[in-house]
Amino acid sequence: MNSGTLVGSLIFAAVLVVVIAVLIQLMMRGWRRRAQRQAELIGSLPGMPAEVGGATSTIRGVYVGCTLSPAWNDRVTVGDLGYRSRAVLIRYPEGILLERSHANPLWIPQESIVAVRTERGMAGKVGARNGILAIRWRLPSGAEIDTGFRADNRDEYDDVLRETQQ
Repeated sequence: MNSGTLVGSLIFAAVLVVVIAVLIQLMMRGWRRRAQRQAELIGSLPGMPAEVGGATSTIRGVYVGCTLSPAWNDRVTVGDLGYRSRAVLIRYPEGILLERSHANPLWIPQESIVAVRTERGMAGKVGARNGILAIRWRLPSGAEIDTGFRADNRDEYDDVLRETQQ
């Protein structure tokens, strides 16, 4: 390789690194702006009550994220709601608790739950047929969001679906 080719390759590599850095910065700026726009709409999340009854079912899996209802691809980015993580879904008579790894627990009160169903995809995450448990619920601010959870064993959805329909 001669020195002209080497210099050209180094310049191309440097330009490529700068372009990638700019694209990452623009993506992060878009994520932050979306969070600012959604902050007022989402408001504060409900806290877990001091006392709850016994857990009726426990499911291990992945917290997929939250989306603004009814747009299954409009991801909520406020706080840590937009980050996927390993999670445990615990069903109580008073509501549903999502214990998420490296994120705050998410409490969904029973009186806020509008619907619980299975979906093929949500927030860019596509699974097998009926692979994602989607919980539509109303926030204290009045907005409705869908919270997605993908279980390690999809057969465990039946218990949660049955309890919600009662």
